[in-house]
Amino acid sequence: MTPRRDSGPLTAEAIIAATEEVLRRYGPAKATVVDVARALNVSHGSVYRHFASKTELREAVARRWLARVCAGLEDIVESDAPAPARLRAWLGELFAIKRRKVLDDPELFATYSALVDETSTVVRDHRAHLAEQVERIITDGVAAGDFDTTDPNRTAHAVLTATAHFHDPAHAPSWSDPEIDEDFKAVCDLVLAGLKSQVG
Repeated sequence: MTPRRDSGPLTAEAIIAATEEVLRRYGPAKATVVDVARALNVSHGSVYRHFASKTELREAVARRWLARVCAGLEDIVESDAPAPARLRAWLGELFAIKRRKVLDDPELFATYSALVDETSTVVRDHRAHLAEQVERIITDGVAAGDFDTTDPNRTAHAVLTATAHFHDPAHAPSWSDPEIDEDFKAVCDLVLAGLKSQVG
């Protein structure tokens, strides 16, 4: 691990980046603020001037990781495609992102999943953000006559619950099963059929 060069002021972003490296090296159980400070070639007090506690620092790392993981989803929400196609694409992309993270680097995925699990606020905010994106798609679908629901917010949460097997890390061991893609398609078909407008 390369120490930070003393060529400029210490920033929160530099601390978060160093923390990610420390987590990769030691894992969430053993990584400490002292390790982060050592990697940056600064005192641990310098780290605490940016983050008041180890918990706050780990929350910042978890938030950045989740933001990176889900970066492409907003493009789907904002696309011009019909709502049913957008919802299927959004669910498919969320599953693909999570599955890639697990299969490409299972140890790193486990590290960040453990970190996220420690921070209930981060998990709650992440789920709320995902639900808000789904709600926007559903609201568009209702306006276009493609979906039939009087409560897009509640329906969005129901969609995430119904598809949890394909994005909740608790189910990650099954994501390499040979039938998983067929299972995903079947669940999406069921969800979209349930949302289909009965008007007319």
